[in-house]
Amino acid sequence: MKEIKPGIIGIIKPKGISSFDVIRKLRGFSETKKIGHAGTLDPLATGVLVIGVGKQACQKLNSIVKKEKEYIAKIKLGVNSTTDDEEGDKKIVNVENIPLLSQIRWIIPEFQGKIYQTPPIFSAIKIHGQPAYKLARQGKKVVLKKRLVEIKQIKILKYKWPYLELKIITGPGVYIRSLARDIGKKLKTGGYLADLERTRVGDFKKENCFLINHD
Repeated sequence: MKEIKPGIIGIIKPKGISSFDVIRKLRGFSETKKIGHAGTLDPLATGVLVIGVGKQACQKLNSIVKKEKEYIAKIKLGVNSTTDDEEGDKKIVNVENIPLLSQIRWIIPEFQGKIYQTPPIFSAIKIHGQPAYKLARQGKKVVLKKRLVEIKQIKILKYKWPYLELKIITGPGVYIRSLARDIGKKLKTGGYLADLERTRVGDFKKENCFLINHD
């Protein structure tokens, strides 16, 4: 990657590193250390991460994080996870009836529009100044309140038990891990987010973003 000039750019975050790891890498290609990002991606997620380079660009990130986002999500049914994704401890669910595609199509509309969603306990939401995930890792009881969010569209791309692949368009503040968990709960199968790619943030699309190396 060449030297990064001040401004707002889109980066493709690879799997296995945090959003802050991306910031650290980019500081090696910029004269300024003032670099921030709009909308965190979990380490296991990939895709579009909008970056502000320089003070003026970073000040604009608050408006960008509120913009529409688009994801491709793969949900694994029949198993629950303590973190609602691949990182957590897994527990197989005794599924009496494997859901049909028609059943999934029937319940999906319940998760569209303005809905109340409970964030994962392993999240960066602060409780008395402490990130929830740190308290959860300490074995402390974590209770997070439901939040009003907007899921604008859910499209079923593929379904072959136990995997369900969806295209999701959201407003700000939506946790796709929570959506995966809640869909599994509604189907009485359990479920967690097995894979996630963010393909768009506002006008930033993955085909127009820069790639960075994992190392």
